[in-house]
Amino acid sequence: MRGLDNSVLNPAKRNIRALLLCVAGILLNLSLNAIVNAFGLPMFLDTVGTITVAALGGYLPGVIVGLATNMVITINDPTSIYYVYINVFIAVIAAYMGKKRWFRKPLGVVFSIIVFSVVGGFFGALTSWFLDDLPYISQSLSDSLSSLGFLGKTVSHFLANIITNFPDKAITVFLSLAIMFLLPDRVIPYFSFIGWKQDQRVANEISRINDPFSTRRSLKNKLIAALSISFALVAAAFLVISLAVYRKTFIEEHSRIAKGIGEAVARTINPESITPMLENKGITDDYYKTRVFLNGILKSSTDVDYITVFIPKESGCQVLYDLDNEGKSQNKVGDIISYDSIMGTNRDLLLAGKKIAPSTAYYGDTFYIVSFEPVYDATGKCVCYASVSMNLNALKNMVVDFVVEMMSIFVGFFIVITTLVTWMTEQNVIIPIKSITRYIEDFSYAGNSQKLIDKNVKRIRSIDIKTGDEIEKLYNSISKLTADQAEQFRSIKKLNESTLAMQDGLIVTMADMVENRDSDTGAHVQKTAAYVKIIAEGLKRKGYYTEKLTPRFMSDVVRSAPLHDVGKITVSDTILNKPGRFEGNEYEIMQSHTTEGRKIIERAIATVDGSTYLKEARNMAGYHHERWDGTGYPEGLHGEAIPLSARIMAVADVFDALTSKRVYKPAFPLDEALKIIQEGSGTQFDPKCVEVLMDSLPEVKVVLKKYNQNA
Repeated sequence: MRGLDNSVLNPAKRNIRALLLCVAGILLNLSLNAIVNAFGLPMFLDTVGTITVAALGGYLPGVIVGLATNMVITINDPTSIYYVYINVFIAVIAAYMGKKRWFRKPLGVVFSIIVFSVVGGFFGALTSWFLDDLPYISQSLSDSLSSLGFLGKTVSHFLANIITNFPDKAITVFLSLAIMFLLPDRVIPYFSFIGWKQDQRVANEISRINDPFSTRRSLKNKLIAALSISFALVAAAFLVISLAVYRKTFIEEHSRIAKGIGEAVARTINPESITPMLENKGITDDYYKTRVFLNGILKSSTDVDYITVFIPKESGCQVLYDLDNEGKSQNKVGDIISYDSIMGTNRDLLLAGKKIAPSTAYYGDTFYIVSFEPVYDATGKCVCYASVSMNLNALKNMVVDFVVEMMSIFVGFFIVITTLVTWMTEQNVIIPIKSITRYIEDFSYAGNSQKLIDKNVKRIRSIDIKTGDEIEKLYNSISKLTADQAEQFRSIKKLNESTLAMQDGLIVTMADMVENRDSDTGAHVQKTAAYVKIIAEGLKRKGYYTEKLTPRFMSDVVRSAPLHDVGKITVSDTILNKPGRFEGNEYEIMQSHTTEGRKIIERAIATVDGSTYLKEARNMAGYHHERWDGTGYPEGLHGEAIPLSARIMAVADVFDALTSKRVYKPAFPLDEALKIIQEGSGTQFDPKCVEVLMDSLPEVKVVLKKYNQNA
């Protein structure tokens, strides 16, 4: 965000500027479309602003420009409403391509032109195919392709539309690229809208995070799916209801027309001329005059197929006039025709001379509405009926047109509404929740690191969610909870550190108490602990025993090293400080300090819960006199059967004994002590522990210098 002024991060100002740039995109579309129309060019150029804004600002600005452009064009060209979904769909595609940076690559530009051409051409052809009276600029090319013979009319129609769209979309894309190239970098951020109030640098960082746990069942996808299904169900219900109302209205309107025409026909029939007409087989002046009038009615209405005047009889209908839409007679005057499906249903009413409501029926593949209007004589008696049959096949075509119109408009608005709701959901639900989830995960994985915990608490506070709803309340609660946990962890850590320091102090004190019974302590506790640390770190550095040498193990070994000789507390001072050789069972008593030390620490472990570090203290106290070749004590363990901590301690303990003054011997020189240790490698000691000690002489000498300087 470097180089942008603070207004870029101000939601209100940024949204106003984004809206103004959307208006500029709409005006660009309208201007270019007006130019091509003025010159009669076979193209549209009404999506240049749409593609530009969508590529720079994303889905929402793009669909706003696409929808608004078509709405304005519809004022002068009502047929544009049928194509609104195409331009909105193109906006969605352009936003996706802009997000994937396709417009910055030559192949991406070429591919985008092809995609826009196919989408615009195919769906434009599909719309005009269903709406036969809809004009389209590729008509002549479609006819030319169809005339070649090897392409059908349908294929020619779609192919011609795609070909015609190609130059339009090519010019559109290049104009969009030119605009994007000329726009200054500082203007580009204003193309997108902001839906939340917090610092957008945090929002942008979170929106770019690839969630490894994201699946098709993510909250965002669930919300979009719920919206889509709900909108589709509402649209389907609306369409079904609209069709039902439309069909009912259409039939009622044509029923009134059929009834009106039937009444007009009935008024032309002279009841007094019926008998002479039948007697002369229609050869009367009155018959011909009426027939001419009825033919005029047929010619004046394209929907009226038949006009019939008949007398209902028990055996059937006796024909007076039976004319079709070509003015030809189907039956002769006086012929008796059987009752058809509609007449048969109304037979009793016809014989009784009653009024009959218009009815609908299928004759073959044709859908009709038929009216029956009675003709009365001077006495008020019904002497015949005038029947008018209106063709309602136009209803089928009108229903198809209506469905296509509704679907075109529905798809366009569906994309716009889905994009808007998706944007609102993304800005006010998904990104805030994703922000909280992301940083809470980091907080939970911080472990025992106070530094990481404090860092993640600051990051959680930095997103500063201000949605003004339950999400903001949840965020505030989580912020307080994490901050409280961080402080609590800090307090616990300080308490734990104090406890550990006290434990370590008690260990060293107890070890010193044991060692002080020796006539020459020589800081044995501190030195062996230092040597243990040097050997353990050296093994880790060389990659030895990696599964065992965990940070916890190494800490436990170093901390509990001072307790390795705690069992000496059970050995009498006479034996412990004897300057000469042991006699009788004195050596066995001295050896018992290992088993006694192990028992002491085991009792401590049983008393203090959670003292896992004492387990290694037990191992070192009990087995630090075992030998690699199995000749040690107390159990004669050998090789890696000896606990690693005891093997480390064995080297550290003997090395310190060699380099320190004892009542029974002087301190050995360093070189001689190291020689003895090396000689014991593979017999008395673990070879890897000896190797590490030899490789760590600089650290070893530091310890010697520190503790043996007065020796």
